[in-house]
Amino acid sequence: MNSTFKKKRKMPQKLQAKKNKMKANSSSGMAVHDECKLKFLDLKAKRKYRFIVFKIDERIQQVMVEKVGGHDETYADFTASIPANECRYAVFDFDFTTDENCQKSKIYFIAWSPDTSKIRSKMLYASSKDRFKRELDGIQVELQATDPSEMSFDIIKARAL
Repeated sequence: MNSTFKKKRKMPQKLQAKKNKMKANSSSGMAVHDECKLKFLDLKAKRKYRFIVFKIDERIQQVMVEKVGGHDETYADFTASIPANECRYAVFDFDFTTDENCQKSKIYFIAWSPDTSKIRSKMLYASSKDRFKRELDGIQVELQATDPSEMSFDIIKARAL
């Protein structure tokens, strides 16, 4: 037998599973534009914004900032900035007062996927959500909404307490 032919070694099972997982993450995830992370840090640390709406640009396969709302804008301004028939991700900084009269704030991540949006778009947003959410460190509450009633102000208030 010729010694130049090496016997192919089998990869350890744990390493193979890790390699497969990495392959799955890279195929289902979407690139995230640096501006998304920077705007989120401004919202979280500097409190410059009340909300940020994110959109997936399908041409370049990347999550981008679509709109930012100034700190003086309301929840009604936020809901008006989300398109009724298209999927979006959004982050909202909700200020509230507890029963003990204490001022608090919570950052909400909202995955908006209306029933009237295209199926391809819904699948793209659903498969990219976890990867995108991991990029935004500091989210305290997550909401999945397919109808405006699922992200009403009353639901936001109820989830804060």
